Parts: sequence; structure tokens; C-alpha cells
Amino acid sequence: MRNPLRILSIEDDPKDAKLIQDLLETEDIVCEVTRVDTQAGLLASLKQGGIDLILADYSLPSFDGITALKLAMKACPEVPFIFVSGTLGEEIAIEALKIGATDYVLKTRLSRLVPSVLRALREASERAEHKQAVENLRRSEAYLTEAQRLSQTGSFGCNLSTGEMFWSEETFRIYGYDRSTRPAVERVLQRVHPEDRPLVQEQIDRASRGGEGCHVKCRLLLPDDSVKHVRIVAHASKNESGGIEFIGAVMDITATEQAEEKIRQSEMELRQILDFAPQYVAVLGSDRDRLYVNKAMLDYFGFTLEEWQSSDRHKYYHPDDWERLASETQSKFLSGIPHEYEARLLRKDGKYRCFLFRWNPLRDEQGCITRWYAAATDIEDRRQAEQRLQNENVALREEIDRASMFEEIVGISRALHAVLSRVSKVAPTDSTVLITGETGTGKELVARAIHRRSHRSSRAFVSVNCAAVPRDLIASELFGHEKGAFTGATQRRLGRFELAEGGTIFLDEIGELPAETQIALLRVLQEHEFGRVGGSGSLRTNVRVIAATNRNLEAAIAAGTFRSDLFYRLNVFPIEVPPLRERQEDIPVLVDYFIDRYARKAGKSIRGVNKKSLELLQSYAWPGNIRELQNVIERSVIVCDTENFSVDESWLSRQPRSTGSKSQLELSQKLASHEREIIEGALRESGGRVSGPSGAAAKLGIPGSTLETKIRSLKIDKNRFKTAVPPSSGI
Repeated sequence: MRNPLRILSIEDDPKDAKLIQDLLETEDIVCEVTRVDTQAGLLASLKQGGIDLILADYSLPSFDGITALKLAMKACPEVPFIFVSGTLGEEIAIEALKIGATDYVLKTRLSRLVPSVLRALREASERAEHKQAVENLRRSEAYLTEAQRLSQTGSFGCNLSTGEMFWSEETFRIYGYDRSTRPAVERVLQRVHPEDRPLVQEQIDRASRGGEGCHVKCRLLLPDDSVKHVRIVAHASKNESGGIEFIGAVMDITATEQAEEKIRQSEMELRQILDFAPQYVAVLGSDRDRLYVNKAMLDYFGFTLEEWQSSDRHKYYHPDDWERLASETQSKFLSGIPHEYEARLLRKDGKYRCFLFRWNPLRDEQGCITRWYAAATDIEDRRQAEQRLQNENVALREEIDRASMFEEIVGISRALHAVLSRVSKVAPTDSTVLITGETGTGKELVARAIHRRSHRSSRAFVSVNCAAVPRDLIASELFGHEKGAFTGATQRRLGRFELAEGGTIFLDEIGELPAETQIALLRVLQEHEFGRVGGSGSLRTNVRVIAATNRNLEAAIAAGTFRSDLFYRLNVFPIEVPPLRERQEDIPVLVDYFIDRYARKAGKSIRGVNKKSLELLQSYAWPGNIRELQNVIERSVIVCDTENFSVDESWLSRQPRSTGSKSQLELSQKLASHEREIIEGALRESGGRVSGPSGAAAKLGIPGSTLETKIRSLKIDKNRFKTAVPPSSGI
């Protein structure tokens, strides 16, 4: 890391830029920050260069963070780019990462900034080192290629029946003979080095006897005592008269031999360097047969190179890690893609230590893998330090969580505190949650609060409004589709469940799902797998499901529009969000909260609230709940010309009072009444019997336990039907 670290801060608030600089310097990261807040300033800084890191806000006065990211990627793609913003949404963050952003950190969670910066700088350094290593390798290969190109090749021919022999001019030069010398096999043997002469003579005799070709590499000892390395290649063929002729070539490979010797010497020196390196390095063949490992790793295991090459490798991996790696890395090796993983290795003293492995393939000119290179870094001490730091911060985080609000859920009422208590209890689990409540009560805020207080908070939160997607496309939206699955499916598309992998998916308006999609969702909840539309295989998924609705799902079950088995899978942990009319004491707090938000946004100073307006707001029924209150406050702030906030009474009086809730209540009552009539009729026919072949449950086609629950919820007295049907007679 360069000292000082040169940082370009794309930020319109100098205080935020200074806060970030102070935060980095408290972690001993000495930095030199240049702040810009215009596109022209950014272009000038990029042109000047010398930047080690870019930290950018998303919302800027004259342009946005995505524009800044694209300009930076064009000018200096090797420089890490991290968004540090308070307004960066999930979709924008995903787009930014696709374009090339290294990471994003919310200003509300600046504790992630230092680890993110250190990781980004480390990865940038590793990429630079890897690029330099690749460049060095290419340069070495270029030297060897050049040496081969400059090597000279001569041709010759020999008729065994006549003894006639032909040499090209290059052959004369290679053997060191004058052009007037008569070519002959004896002349070749005369120039061969005495130590190699028996081998060459044997090859010539065998070729003459059997009429076979030959391929031999030997040394030539020239009259000036210089030595050449040559390769002689010849093949036999019959001429028109039936005699055997040899046609071949002699290549001066002296330069190649010398180059190969230098490479061997370099490899030996490189191995010596690697043997003394603190990092563990291994080289595997294309089929992952073990070729080489440096001395540091041999010392760690207490092996010799031969013992390591023949050992059962899974014995020195931790058993839990070996099973995981066997399934996770097999496809990556087969696909030939670089990858990394963490695993624990058994040391010669019987203790396990954790290592970070980075695997990279080496390919030949045809793109085939010839080697796998692995670099393993001991990260045991770092992991233990991180664990200690995490343990030390647990108490502080719990205290902060207790003192802070739940995202934007504002209020002091007992009803709201009951909801937040349930959120705190269910958030750390992976249980499915069903959030119910009227429209505008903040069901999605509750879902986000559950996600951000779960162990999945670092992964995606994907929200889907089931009512906003056409019925024919909802399955594709949730589970994705294959190319050609339907008209318009021109390419494969990932569904929301795949985008939410490892995180949380929020299904709003769940009651609007069509029947066939309900079956697919039930499979996800039961089997944790799904299939893309038009696909033939199944995909495993690790996603937490949170659903929400403002409908009466039990009434929908009775009406046959919602599956009862899906309802019970979703209703593992129900949370009902109370309407605003049941949270009267929260209205003053919400009013202050919304006034502060919209006044700052509008650049206005509002110091008080008109008493009559506050009483009016508290007495209103709020059929649209918090969303309606928010709209009224925003509208009032816009038209407010004084420091005393007031509300136009006509805005409330003209709005329908509880019409939606009343209509919904009347519908629920009608559905419940209809459901009661159906159940009582079945009980009357079965003589009050619920279960069994002749029971009411069998007549209705539902499980007995479900019918019992319905009877209790509708307060039906099943005993009064026991005399309705006379007992049957018979033997």
C-alpha cells in the first residue's frame, strides 16, 4: 500500500469526505484526499492520474455516481472504485457492480468501509502482480520463439542402392564442410561428437537394414573444436526403380539447446526462490496430477516431494472442508476457470490451520490447460483476529440496535412495539414470515427490518410485487426462463429467486399469485428447489421467503383462490401490522418525522405544528394509513409559507373514511358466512362426524385437521349436528 494513499473522493459534502478520511486514518491508513463534485473536476483528476482509490457518492449536484463510474472505468479501470453513499439502492448497486465497481458501502454502515478499502487495495495489488507475472511469462516465451525461428535447417537425400547422396548448402554449412566436398555418410560420422557416434551409427544401420526412418539428436564436433547440437530426421521411400531412398533434414538446434539450458537454469533458480518463499506454492498437471510443491509446504506437512505426490490428499484436509470442496470446486476445475476457496490443512503436529487457496490455469496456444498453479496463504491468525474483533463488537452492536429505530419504522405506541419485538425475535432465524395488514401500513419496511437484522443482511434483498406482474409472466419473473421458453424469450433470464440467492426475497401481495405459480412456490418452500420456465432441470436455492398481503387469505382459501397448504407454509411466523387508526399516539411522532424529512428536502425551516392541524390529523381515520399521512404531510410542506406547519382541512374531509376497510370487512364477513354454510351443511350430512370416510372433511375434500381449525375459527358447534342424521342400521 502506497503511503500516503492517494484517494479521489467524488463527494459534494466536504464534511462527509473529511469523515471518511478521518475514519481511514484512525486505522493507520495515511491518505491524501482530493475531493471533486463536478464532472469537469472528475475528468481533470482522472486525466492527471496517480490515483490509488476512488470513493464516490451516488447523488451529486450535476451528475450521478453511475456516470462517474463509467468515466473512471474508461480512464483507469485498474483503480478500485467504491461507492460510499446513503442513497444507493439494491438495483443500482447491482448495476454498479456489473459495470465494474469494486464494492458499495452505505453511509449508515461506515464500519464496513475500512475492510472494503483494504480488500479492494489488496485485490488491485494482486491483479497488478498477476499481470506483471503474465507479462514476464509472455516475454520468456517470446525469447524462446525467436530462438526457434532463427534456427537453420538443411536438407539431404541418399540412395542406398547407388550410394549417391545429396546435401543442400545449409547442410554443408551445418557440418562445416566446403561445398566441393563429396557428401557421404562417413562425412556425417566424421563430424559427430565421439561420445554420440555409437548412437548415430546404430540409427543409420537400423534404418539401412529395415528401410525405416530415423530421428536422432546429437552433437557435432567441428574442426575449430566448437560444438553444435543438431536434430536429424529422415524417412524412407521407394523410388521408381524400387530402390530405397532416404529424404531428411538436419536442424541446427544449438541456439534452442542453449535457450532450453538457460530456461532449466532459470527454473532451478525459481524453484530455489519459491522454496524460501513464505507463501505455499504448488503446480499440478492438466489432470491435476501433482508435479511440484515448494519447500515451505513440504515442511508444513512433514513430507518429501515423493510422499506428497503419492499421498491421499483428502487426509490432510479437514473432513468438513473436503466434502464441501469436492462438490464446490469440481465444476470449476472442469470448466478451467480461476477460483479461490478457504480450507483447513492438517499440520505435521496434528493441528489444523486455515488457508486461502487461489487457483489459476495455464493454457497453451490452442487454449488447452497444461498446468494448474496454486498459491496458498495462511490466514489462520487473521481469522482468529477477526473473530476476536467480532466478539468485542457484539455488545456494542446490541446496544446500538436497542437504541436505534428500526429503519424508517417510527412510533412509540404499544402496538408498534409489539410488532418490533416480534421482528427482533424472528430476524436471526431463517423462518418464513407472513406479514399482514391494511395497505399503506409499512409491510415492506417490516420485511426490510427483518432482513437487515438477519445473518443474510450482507446479501441481496429482492422485492417482488406479485400484483404488479402480469399473471402469464409471474412464474418467469420469480424463477427465470430458458431461451425459447415462450414467444419473446430470446435469451436465458435469471429469476428473482436466483438474484436473491443467499439473501431474502419479499413477495408482496402474495394473495394475487395465480394457482400454478402457487404450486411452484410451494415446491420452493418444501424442497428448496425450483425450475426455470422451459427448463428441464432443478436448481437448489438458499433464500429466505417473507410474504405480505392485505387480503384475508383464509377467506381466499374458502373461496378456492388460494391454496391452504401454501398458506400454512407461509404462515410459520405471522406478523400483523396495525393500522394507523390503532396507533393514535404515533401520529405526532410520525408528523414530526415527515415534516423534518420533507422540509429539509424542500429547503424550508418549519419550527412548529399548528395545534388545530395536529388535532385534525389525530382525529382522522386514515384509511390509507401511513402512506396517506406521508402524502398529506409532503403536500402540506410544499404549500407551507411560514415556520408554523398547518394542514388544509378540506384535504382530509374530501377523502373517503375507512371505505376500503369497510368494504374489505364486508367481503370478509360474506366469505366467512358462505364458508360457515358449506361446513354446516357437510356436518349435517355426516351427522356431526368430522374425520373418517363418511366424515365432513372427506365430503369437502380437505384434511380433518384443517376442518377442525375452520370449525374453531368460525365458532361452529359441531355437536348440535349429531342427531341430524339417524344412525344407520344393518349387520
